[in-house]
Amino acid sequence: MCRPLGVSASGYYAWRKRPMSERVKRNLELLAKIRNVHTASKGIYGSPRVHAELVANDVHVGRQKIAQLMRTARLRGCPKRRCRSTTKRDPSHPVADNLLKQNFTTDAPNRRWAGDITYIPTRQGWLYLAVVIDLYSRRFVGWSMDRSSGHHLVIDALKMAVEARRPKGPLIHHSDRGGQYSSDNFRSELAKHDITCSMSSTGNCYE
Repeated sequence: MCRPLGVSASGYYAWRKRPMSERVKRNLELLAKIRNVHTASKGIYGSPRVHAELVANDVHVGRQKIAQLMRTARLRGCPKRRCRSTTKRDPSHPVADNLLKQNFTTDAPNRRWAGDITYIPTRQGWLYLAVVIDLYSRRFVGWSMDRSSGHHLVIDALKMAVEARRPKGPLIHHSDRGGQYSSDNFRSELAKHDITCSMSSTGNCYE
């Protein structure tokens, strides 16, 4: 190993026997404290907040020193991702009655479906996901993913659910009052399959 690295064997063994310098010892001790703070923050804190936490605990050291040690140890902060809006109420769209009234149970499949939209952060950007769940089995029966959250997203999820389940008889689709669900296109798709529209009240997370 010494030969391809251009190091003499005698120099290598001399280095191994040499006692650790005080500076290296201090750096290792400081790095251990940095790791403790970083771990306690669940990997969220970067060097500025690690520095502030250490100073608050009477560990006085420069911020640049902490940043250097964190780079060497490959410790990085992970700031909380900013929230993105998935659905917004369009006042020009009509609102359906709340037919479920927080009763999310049913005695048979394909009687009550519920839909919602969420978003997923990826390395290529935000990805939106619309789902349809059967409240009887709590199983996802339809879904759709796209980079944009237009009404096509919820329509595609509904089409998949209808194609997979081919429901017969009375069926309610429940959602929030977001513009995608209250749009004419989505409600026309519901009517096309004889599905009754139901919407929760404004700002009620329980519905």
